[in-house]
Amino acid sequence: MKKEHAKKILKDVMPEQCFWINKGPIIKNLRQLPRALRRMKPETFTHHVGKGKNDFSVWIDHVLGDANLASAISKLKTKKAMADALNKRIKILKKTAG
Repeated sequence: MKKEHAKKILKDVMPEQCFWINKGPIIKNLRQLPRALRRMKPETFTHHVGKGKNDFSVWIDHVLGDANLASAISKLKTKKAMADALNKRIKILKKTAG
């Protein structure tokens, strides 16, 4: 991955591209998502993940442009597993971005 792509994935998105968590905060960048997941109520998580869907994965792929991360978290079914995977990827992206 190139430095520029890593920076793009980590930066704030335009207001109209933010992720609106049901009955929760508005997420404007990848770095905010792990914390939001940890604080999220179980019913909010299942609103966004389950029954053949993963809204977080779709947002990461289509808005942030990280298909690899989107694919990885699309298979995860718990808040903790997802937050851990996000934090691991964020660490790699920060290192790549410089």
